[in-house]
Amino acid sequence: KQAEKTVHQKKEQSKTKCRKARRRHINLVVEFNRRQRKNIWLETHIWHAKRFHMIKKWGYCLGDSPTEKCYRACYRAMTKHCLLQDLSYYCCLELTGKENELLKQLARICSIDTGLTFEEASCLSGRYEGSLNLYRADCYPEEMLGPVTFIWKPRDGSENRQLWIWMHPAVKQDILRELKAIFQCSEPEEIYVPEPVTTPIQEEKQMDVVLSLGKKRKKEDEEGEKAVPVKKIIGDGTRDPLQAYYWISQATGIVISDRTMEILRYRLIGPSSHSVLTETLKAASLQTV
Repeated sequence: KQAEKTVHQKKEQSKTKCRKARRRHINLVVEFNRRQRKNIWLETHIWHAKRFHMIKKWGYCLGDSPTEKCYRACYRAMTKHCLLQDLSYYCCLELTGKENELLKQLARICSIDTGLTFEEASCLSGRYEGSLNLYRADCYPEEMLGPVTFIWKPRDGSENRQLWIWMHPAVKQDILRELKAIFQCSEPEEIYVPEPVTTPIQEEKQMDVVLSLGKKRKKEDEEGEKAVPVKKIIGDGTRDPLQAYYWISQATGIVISDRTMEILRYRLIGPSSHSVLTETLKAASLQTV
């Protein structure tokens, strides 16, 4: 009798809900986290997945080619309006420490013969972004690591500076290994994970939130309050969630931090790019304590 009652309830549910609602996953956050175990999604993944053929490269799920013939529309946007590209899969390494020590060691992996370096005055002030090729320490012109772009944080009166270096995920591990070597950075004793990573057992418990009529049941904790929603998986396509994401040099005090997927990166192309930015971004009001 119980089985017949369950089948009858399912039939009633199928009549009241459309096919799209019946096929929708009961907990989309849990399902999305499960599908990101091997290949991380960008913030714009859902938008791209509906309009592009997706490919899995460098540990990410990226949009490869559009499903519709929109090449003319993209070209028109680039030449007359504005076209936005999501480059968040590019990896970002943050270097923090004394400016003199940073420049001294970074000079070993680049050369003035190839163009500008990290010491370029316009880039060192933090006003402009620079680009250059990196090599293994003291090996120029051999053993090239790959091209990177960088930007300094403007000076604030302190001798400590911050430098962000952007690179393709294919060359991230080689460049990171070289940076840790020249700055003599060691692995942290304990790896701190700022957010919990859901396990398969936890996901199965969170999946069991359906009543007999298919309605979501409010999960409660021991105190009777609403449960905290599931957070996104930590890590990125080039780093495991349980691996270290910062390294400290005991000799120089330089800190290398992996900021991949923490700092998003977008590229705007077209004559209307500046106007789009000015209309989208609003300056925050200054607050003095």
